[in-house]
Amino acid sequence: MKQLLNTLFVTTQGAYLSKHGDTVEVRHEQETKLRVPIHNLGSIVCFGNVTCSPFLMGLCGQRNVTLSFLTENGRFLARVHGPVSGNVLLRKQQYRLSEDLDASAQIARWIILAKIANGRVVLQRSLRDRSGNEPQGRLSQGVNDLGHCLQELKRPLSLEQARGVEGNAANCYFGCFDDLITANKEDFTFKQRNRRPPLDNVNALLSFLYTLLVHDVSAALEAVGLDPAVGFLHRDRPGRPSLALDLMEEFRSYLADRMVLSLINRQQVKPAGFRTTESGAVVMNDKTRKTVLVAWQKRKQEEITHPFLQEKIQLGLLPHVQAMLLARFLRGDLDGYPPFLWR
Repeated sequence: MKQLLNTLFVTTQGAYLSKHGDTVEVRHEQETKLRVPIHNLGSIVCFGNVTCSPFLMGLCGQRNVTLSFLTENGRFLARVHGPVSGNVLLRKQQYRLSEDLDASAQIARWIILAKIANGRVVLQRSLRDRSGNEPQGRLSQGVNDLGHCLQELKRPLSLEQARGVEGNAANCYFGCFDDLITANKEDFTFKQRNRRPPLDNVNALLSFLYTLLVHDVSAALEAVGLDPAVGFLHRDRPGRPSLALDLMEEFRSYLADRMVLSLINRQQVKPAGFRTTESGAVVMNDKTRKTVLVAWQKRKQEEITHPFLQEKIQLGLLPHVQAMLLARFLRGDLDGYPPFLWR
């Protein structure tokens, strides 16, 4: 089993990363703040005005440590990685199936099924945790509506039809997402999903965690030899990691959405940690961003019994396990792709 390596998140503006032997050195204002052995890292993510030496980039490439650059608010900019690994036959099969709309539709249905089922479990668990005098109407309706969407996926669907079911399910799920928020309702109200830019505090958290998730999924796909840019549900578009966006659909509600709800409902994030820019975009301040990153790393250390492998794994390994299972399916070792279904 792949070792769960840490991700080094660098958020201090003006920080400079360099190579110091076999360690990553982080300096700020001519003072060394941190040294981390390269073999303890799986990836490095830099936010905003963070620079790196070319020698460190070379070391990361040699040691297969992905180095990513994001804006201060979490929008992806670029990624540096070493030589492409993996069996060329696996990637060729991935490309062939991606061009086959029927095959793509089948894989997309499996992924969408997991996305809807996991979102439905989030709503069901919230219903079970509520007292009798709390409103349950929208949540109950959401559970029922998502159940109908799952029934639709049982019949053969074209890719466009499967996307239509996914769109309807997303509307049902986010239509009652505000009912899952139980604290600071005045400052953390969710009306609808919006992005680029996020227009409220909840969407700012969702977008930030989705960015972290797609980073982890992209790294997992590259590790097993798949091309993160060539997907089945999400079609090819320059600069878009389509397969990573496909695979992360299975984890959105289970990992990212539940993390957002936990941070808000436990009041780990405060309204003062967000501000609205002149363009209307809502962004987090540095303290809030660090709170989210620490919680995200801690969450990835928790364990779960994988529903298909029936083995205990850390949550941070879920993208790697699903990438491995997808690769096995594409190679013909499995009759179908087993998506992650939370139970």
